[in-house]
Amino acid sequence: MTSGLKTVVYPVGDPAGAKPLYAALLGVEPYVDEPYYVGFRVGDQELGLDPNGHAAGLTGPIGYWEVQDIEATLDQLVGAGAEIQQPVKDVGGGKLIASVKDADGNVTGLTQAS
Repeated sequence: MTSGLKTVVYPVGDPAGAKPLYAALLGVEPYVDEPYYVGFRVGDQELGLDPNGHAAGLTGPIGYWEVQDIEATLDQLVGAGAEIQQPVKDVGGGKLIASVKDADGNVTGLTQAS
């Protein structure tokens, strides 16, 4: 079902102000630095900064689990009681994301590589 927690995305109001902090923490510069997303890679992990995250309802970081079939996994989680927070969305290059909330309001993200 999952190959692990691969990405953590932080909602940020000021990506330019946040970039130096995460670059210092991770010891790398962003591999993606766009107005809609800033991404850092360390090994097979990704840390992202989302300037639109707060507007999308995120109140803190969200972990994204990499799955083979995002639609099937989303259906399984909804069947197990999750509520869809964000339906499946292509964020570029064929990469798909979605997120769900559990009964306590905790958000879990899903990602499927192209």
